[in-house]
Amino acid sequence: MARYPHRHSHRFVSRLAHRFADRLLAFRVFAQIVVAIAAAVLVSGFWAGTAAAQDLRQNQPGKFDFYVLSLSWAPTFCAASFERAPDQPPPPECGQRAVPFVVHGLWPQYDTGFPEFCQQPAPRLDRSVISSMLDLMPPRLIFNEWDRHGTCSGLSSHAYFETVRKARALVKIPTDYIEAAQEITVAPAEVGDAFVKANPGLTRASVAVACDAKRLTEVRICVGKDLQFHACPDVEQHSCRREQVVMPPLHSERKAATLEP
Repeated sequence: MARYPHRHSHRFVSRLAHRFADRLLAFRVFAQIVVAIAAAVLVSGFWAGTAAAQDLRQNQPGKFDFYVLSLSWAPTFCAASFERAPDQPPPPECGQRAVPFVVHGLWPQYDTGFPEFCQQPAPRLDRSVISSMLDLMPPRLIFNEWDRHGTCSGLSSHAYFETVRKARALVKIPTDYIEAAQEITVAPAEVGDAFVKANPGLTRASVAVACDAKRLTEVRICVGKDLQFHACPDVEQHSCRREQVVMPPLHSERKAATLEP
């Protein structure tokens, strides 16, 4: 029998206390790690939610802030098409009756971002709707724009394309860009200024000019649901930042081809 049993008991209790303290410390460290991870997840979720606040109404037909009327500089599209396929017939917008600016679309927009493909499948278009728009848009664009953007307007196809026509009628093309018999080299800002000058009530805050590597591609003008010019900083900030761009004249790519030996 042990002579000093209380000493052994004291050592045993002390060992248990140390083990308990070690485990408690480990648990505290683990808990701190869990809390830190949870906080990081909450913070990241907060910022993700803030960045995607528009998702609360994302792709709900009719739930948007304004429109972007996109006018495509057809000679640039035609020149690029010819470069890609010089042996193919020109697209409809590049025929002999082509106009410099073609309506690319009327796009519902949020103050930040935009909806698209709000009804899948999209309601079918009547032939009467298609034929009524051929003076402004080629057939492929009529279908594409209805599927991607028109379905987000909350309007019927008839009402949507009538709104497209009204928005286009709102904008006057600057005189220098109507005929476009010669190639024009210009600063993108000058194009925006020309549209502002030609359209009373329009300001640069409602205009964005787009380009590719060397050519003007589009002029985008923001209008409200009431079809009044509308400031759109999120759209305008994506304007072309090149010092100069080229505006090819109508049929320049075909004329060049006929002159080649």
